[in-house]
Amino acid sequence: MTDRTDTGGIPADTPRESYGVGPAYPSSHTQFTSDAPGRYAAAPAPEPAAPSASDASHTGTSAAPAAPADEPYYTPSAEQTVADGVRDVGMVFMGSSMAAGYGDPKGLGWVGRVVARTQHPDLDLTAYNLGVRGDTSGDVVARWGAECHPRWKGRAERRLVLSVGTNDVVTGMTMARSRLNLANILDEATNAGIGVFVVGLTPTLDDDLNRRIEALAEAQADVCSRRGITYVDCFRPLVTHDQWMADLAASPDRAHPGQAGYGLIAWLVLHNGWNDWLSLS
Repeated sequence: MTDRTDTGGIPADTPRESYGVGPAYPSSHTQFTSDAPGRYAAAPAPEPAAPSASDASHTGTSAAPAAPADEPYYTPSAEQTVADGVRDVGMVFMGSSMAAGYGDPKGLGWVGRVVARTQHPDLDLTAYNLGVRGDTSGDVVARWGAECHPRWKGRAERRLVLSVGTNDVVTGMTMARSRLNLANILDEATNAGIGVFVVGLTPTLDDDLNRRIEALAEAQADVCSRRGITYVDCFRPLVTHDQWMADLAASPDRAHPGQAGYGLIAWLVLHNGWNDWLSLS
């Protein structure tokens, strides 16, 4: 494993706790450790209160991404059902350029790699990648229903995979608004019996931007935890990963990874709750 450096001025030998579902630290190149999930791993929520709009009252700053102490945990009004035998699954991926796989010379991105590894005899899978370059969480809120529901038509089981938020930081969206946008999608989807999986934000080459991305990643993880939704932490495993950073540095825009980087994201997704979420043995 290569020596770790820290983007926030923390000494390299200071341990950093993982949040979300995912290994705390990767080893060099494509190998990751398999540490236990961190404190924001999705789990059954304790005695949830009735849903409220308190996400909107959170005064968000990058230095304080956590929810107010009185923000309730949330329970959807509908539960997703998983049929016996071969399951007819419609799976939609929503997000921005990272979800779209922009910059991957193979044209697969992490979504294509994950779908390729999700083939199973009990799964009749129809997958759609609806990533749009430049989208913020607000853009996804505006379009996800209109674009997803036609693709779920006729499917017995509906699945939604979200990966959005970096453009929220870049465009200056407040933490409170970004958090609320994610919460609204999760609540609407789970209330309709749609299974949701959230893939976290990835680091950049800019230290200041990384500090803000990390704060939003932790806020997203908390929103998911309060709803018992799996959140995959991609930031901490990749922020000190030599191959990820080298892939960004070698890319034409120095912002999107190439083949290796998208492979790393796919690894994190596939090894951190994916099969459990799909109820695959």
